[in-house]
Amino acid sequence: MSLSKAVVWLLIAFLPLQALKAQRRMSDTIVNSFLFQASYGSQFPGKDLVNQFGLNSSLGGVVSYKTDKNWIWSAQASFIFGDKVEGREDLLKHISTSEGEVIDGNGTYTSLALFERGYHLQFKASKVFSFSYPNPNSGIYVTTGLGYLAHRILIETQFGTAPQLMGDYAKGYDRLRGGFAHSIEAGYIVMSNSRVLNFSLGFEFIQAFTKSLRDYQFDLMQPDNNSYNDHYYGLRLNWIIPAYQRAPQKYYYY
Repeated sequence: MSLSKAVVWLLIAFLPLQALKAQRRMSDTIVNSFLFQASYGSQFPGKDLVNQFGLNSSLGGVVSYKTDKNWIWSAQASFIFGDKVEGREDLLKHISTSEGEVIDGNGTYTSLALFERGYHLQFKASKVFSFSYPNPNSGIYVTTGLGYLAHRILIETQFGTAPQLMGDYAKGYDRLRGGFAHSIEAGYIVMSNSRVLNFSLGFEFIQAFTKSLRDYQFDLMQPDNNSYNDHYYGLRLNWIIPAYQRAPQKYYYY
């Protein structure tokens, strides 16, 4: 047998053995992968935010990378929305009648609805502490995040016929403010062996240091130069879609 043929036969015999040694399964190995998540949070206001809004919701998307050391690095964008706005009378006092009604361009009372709107952009770092149930990719996680948060009041009028609350005038009443925000979160993450059920559920706290982003606030009849400490408390549920090269129950070859 020639030397070249001997080398080929050795490679044929050796490579399958190496592949078998490199086999990994989700059920017994910490794997690395991109994770795509749909995120929902229910939040209570705290500190200065209590004077402006009530219970709200947060809906967003997350792109993450999970390492084989159970670290998760994420970028998250969330849309904040709610239908409980505090201080309506003070906000509209300069354009309301003595009965608290707003008159539209047709000379009749208009129906108003006030909503909370906002967004939260952040980068997050998480560590998973595994107890090997249902596998070493699951366990208690702790997360910290840094980013930017902004919120405002959305005023909707019946048929859009109140000019004093439309266009640039609306900006004088929306109390838009924003600023640097940080968050902490703790909970449990489940990465199933069958890839069917992957989620995390945790308690989240957000603190935002905000200032007015408007040059003039009509209800104050002057600019708002105050600084605010806005808090959000609540539960957050993430539905996770992992981007494994193959299904977790199957073998991985390097």
